[in-house]
Amino acid sequence: MVRKFVVRRVRGKRFSNSMAPTGWGDSTYAETQWERSRNAATRWSIAGMVLGMLVALVAFAPAEWVARAVASGTAQRVLLSDARGTIWSGSAVLVLTGGAGSRDASALPGRLDWSLGLAGTSLAMKLRHACCLNDTVTLKLKPGLGRFAATLVPPPGWVGQWPSALLGGLGTPWNTLQLGGTIRMLSPGMTVEWVQGRLLLDGNLDIEVAQASSRLSTLDTLGTYRLSINGNAGRPGEPPQVNLVTVDGALKLSGSGTWTPNGLRFRGEATAAEAEAAALSNLLNIIGRRNGARSVISIG
Repeated sequence: MVRKFVVRRVRGKRFSNSMAPTGWGDSTYAETQWERSRNAATRWSIAGMVLGMLVALVAFAPAEWVARAVASGTAQRVLLSDARGTIWSGSAVLVLTGGAGSRDASALPGRLDWSLGLAGTSLAMKLRHACCLNDTVTLKLKPGLGRFAATLVPPPGWVGQWPSALLGGLGTPWNTLQLGGTIRMLSPGMTVEWVQGRLLLDGNLDIEVAQASSRLSTLDTLGTYRLSINGNAGRPGEPPQVNLVTVDGALKLSGSGTWTPNGLRFRGEATAAEAEAAALSNLLNIIGRRNGARSVISIG
């Protein structure tokens, strides 16, 4: 009898111990969930911080980025010096140079101001320059996969005008010619598009040099000239056309060419009115390759 009683107590004890709740499983599950929540919160916090930094970087990107892009895209011939502000709203001094390593440079007075914002699926850059632009000039920029388009939206009338002496900053031969007069740009609108290395141009643009002069001639003025660039949008496979004509003056300039992805290819000539041949002889020697009474101009 004693033995049976003992056995029953042991069995009962074992059964009782196996059913007693400890709370260990619940505690471990809660800790795991808390750890997961903490890790998720940390990841979201880091992601939010990175996103915030990116937004701040874009919103406050310095104007110097615009200056670097312009310098790179023009082989260091056009510089935005002393750039201030951001890429969205900034200003700089416009400088022309002869390229990397050149000692020639000429700057326009005042500052070029710009603002950049969204315009549908494009970016709209508004340019203002008190000395040289006619009110506000807008450039619409539309990047794409393997292509990039820039559209000029000019104000009514002329687009801009600059002193011809500004070209002296580009180096040879402009620094030798030391031109005087005024350069004026006119256009009803134009779109320049680069598509996988091909240049497409829709629209027209005229550049006039009015009352030009040079230190290489004793004449007060050489004349007035017009360089026209005509688009190739309606002529697939053909490059944009370039034509030079003389509006008036003692120095006669003429020629034509094309604008290719590798630059301008131009052939023309310069001659002098018979009465002014002696006064223009030295200038004709500099403009191009002398061939009798005319000077042959070849670019590209």
